[in-house]
Amino acid sequence: MKTAAFFPFLLACASAFSTPSSTSVRSGSVALNAEEFSKSIPFLVRPDKLDGSMAGDVGFDPMRLSDIQTDLKYARWSELKHGRICMLAVVGILVQQAGLHFPGEAYTNPDIFGAPATVGWAVNVQIFLGMAIVELSTFNMHYGEGEPGDLGLTGGLLKNLSAKDIQYRKESEIVHCRLAMIAFVGLTVQTLLYGPVL
Repeated sequence: MKTAAFFPFLLACASAFSTPSSTSVRSGSVALNAEEFSKSIPFLVRPDKLDGSMAGDVGFDPMRLSDIQTDLKYARWSELKHGRICMLAVVGILVQQAGLHFPGEAYTNPDIFGAPATVGWAVNVQIFLGMAIVELSTFNMHYGEGEPGDLGLTGGLLKNLSAKDIQYRKESEIVHCRLAMIAFVGLTVQTLLYGPVL
């Protein structure tokens, strides 16, 4: 019985090493030559909209979400905004759990999920109003011309840089944004499962 079940398995393995017919080789080679592969995942085809023109674009889109986006600038704005928020959040979580806080008993809670209830409604309203101001002031910038993520708040730091240096800074920012989003999820899950990180 075991031999009878094992024989089809061996036959399938042997067929993997057989040479395909000439017609399938020809059609497969034409299909492979017509598509360009992703830099990030070399065995996946690079989506058409991810042509490397944006900073941090290495063709990573295994779910092909860029195919359903009408304008990738909106997606880049969203990625930068969420990444910048996560960079602030990761630093805030670590500072809070390290014990550095504002004076007062209400600000001493190291639990990131319990702290909003501890500080009271007035502080939460201030945070909400701050987020609303940022959202309303940048709402019209998501579409149209211009560089995604450019709020005009450079402080003169980019004034004397070359185009290559500015591109390097944009690449660095998007990489740090992506890392911070992953770190935020990790810190959140770890805090939910095991309590404060520090």
